[in-house]
Amino acid sequence: MKKTIYTLLLSSFAFGQVAIGKQSVTGTTTLLDFDNSAGNTKGIILPAVENNSTALAATVTDNNGTFLFDKSDQKIKMYENSQWVTLSDTGKITNALTANANTSTESGKGAVIGSSTTPAKGILVLENTTKAMILPQIANPHTNVKSPYPGMMCYDTTSKTLAVFDGINWNYWK
Repeated sequence: MKKTIYTLLLSSFAFGQVAIGKQSVTGTTTLLDFDNSAGNTKGIILPAVENNSTALAATVTDNNGTFLFDKSDQKIKMYENSQWVTLSDTGKITNALTANANTSTESGKGAVIGSSTTPAKGILVLENTTKAMILPQIANPHTNVKSPYPGMMCYDTTSKTLAVFDGINWNYWK
């Protein structure tokens, strides 16, 4: 376990690329890459935030590209051009969100990949002007993901869309 963590951290600092759930990053222009093998049913779970204004950095432009599950109206949102864009219908918060509570005593601003610092506020911030994140890829998440969490995000390889789960329904964006 320690070797895996050390390798992940070392590769992050040495190459600025991180692979999750697999041994290496696919391509040279990828900053964060997930296991996208056939049959994958795991996506990203966005942070569930009580008040979306507390998720924002002081400089407005540093917030563009922020994704979260807004617990106040139970919708998935993305911050773009000084405003929140709603990506889902009104969903439902389930007990599943609190069942896996983090009991860690750590504190801080979150993890930054691709840079040593960032002005953005986030649990995971990707900072790079030449590399991108490849979302977890799932074929037909509405049928293949058996227990999705509110705020789950992935790329649907069948419909070729961004898929987000609001706690009730999957919402698709082209």
